[in-house]
Amino acid sequence: MKVLPALALLACQPLSLAQTSQLLAAAPPAKVAGKRGATVEAKIGLQLRSGYHVNSNRPNEDYLIPLRLKWEPGALAATEVIFPKPEQKNYAFASKPVSVFTGDFQVVARFKVDANAPAGPGVLVGKLRYQACSDDTCYRPATLEIRLPYEIH
Repeated sequence: MKVLPALALLACQPLSLAQTSQLLAAAPPAKVAGKRGATVEAKIGLQLRSGYHVNSNRPNEDYLIPLRLKWEPGALAATEVIFPKPEQKNYAFASKPVSVFTGDFQVVARFKVDANAPAGPGVLVGKLRYQACSDDTCYRPATLEIRLPYEIH
C-alpha cells in the first residue's frame, strides 16, 4: 500500500506550516487618538511561542535577519519605533552571544498626526518582519500585519 506514506506526508504538512506561521502573535493594539499635528504613541504587545526566539532589531551578526516594523503611509506618520532591551543568548550555531527577544515583549511606535488629516476614524497598517528560530532551527522570514485603529479629532 503506497497510499499510506503519501497520506502520512500530507498529514504532516499542515502541522509544519502551522509551526512556522504561528510562532509570533501580536495582540490587537488599542486605538490611539489625537489632534492634527499632535504626537501619539501605540504599544504593540507581541507573544513568541515558548522555546523560540526572534533576532532583535540590532542583531550582532550581519547575516541575522533583524526584527523590523514599518508602517504604510497614511494620516499617521511613524517617527520612531522603540524596541525593548534584547537578551544576549548563547546558541550552538553562533560563536558569540546572539541578540534576541523571547517570550512576551512590547514594541512602542510613535507617530505624528498629519496636519491635513481628515477628522474621524481610520486604521493604519504596519508590517512586522521577523525570523523565528528554535535552539537549532531557523524558519523562513515572515511578516505579521499590525492594524492600528486611530481617531483624529
